[in-house]
Amino acid sequence: MKLLALDTATEACSVALNLDGEIIENFQMLPRRHSRELLSMVEQILGDAGLSLSQIDALAFGRGPGAFTGLRVATAMVQGLAFAVDKPVLGISTLAALAQEGLRRFGATSVLSSIDARMNEVYWGAFREQDGLMQPVQDEVVIAPEKVTVPEGDDQWLGMGTGWAYREKTAASVVDCHVDCYPRAGDIALLAADHYRNGYTVPAEQAMPVYLRDKVALKKSER
Repeated sequence: MKLLALDTATEACSVALNLDGEIIENFQMLPRRHSRELLSMVEQILGDAGLSLSQIDALAFGRGPGAFTGLRVATAMVQGLAFAVDKPVLGISTLAALAQEGLRRFGATSVLSSIDARMNEVYWGAFREQDGLMQPVQDEVVIAPEKVTVPEGDDQWLGMGTGWAYREKTAASVVDCHVDCYPRAGDIALLAADHYRNGYTVPAEQAMPVYLRDKVALKKSER
């Protein structure tokens, strides 16, 4: 199995290959430069691996939630690449990718993922480990930090992501949190392999971002 993954949902920009379970990744912090750098990063990682795009079985992308512009960049790129070589696409939750990083780096089997959604809100998801992969245990939401809820149970939760900058406002209890963590294409590529095996691919034209909310700016009355 050969999967190409990319993510531009936050300030970070990353591309990765999953080559039969071996993850190769290029991760960079590139705020406001995703559209300029992403294609060259894709070309470089394929070139370094000695692969052409047509040799890839499927393409995966961080489908959100995250920054609206970043999600559109990733969606357009993955659609264009997939169309070019007639390959299927896998959309992977950026919150799930954060949870997978929590398992991979810190051994956490229960993760509360949170990305700063601006406008005094966070994107929020809860995940538990199952067979080495992080699985959602409640619907992803965009919500004020004060209204965050967590699943019932005795889990020792780890917080992952920029939304934990609002930790003091959040009622959720965590043993630790890592604010400086971002979704990574390597974790997306790992999760995408399981989705691919289970037949969760879509044609390129059906690859869509998940925003979780429609409005992009506060009205004057809401400020």
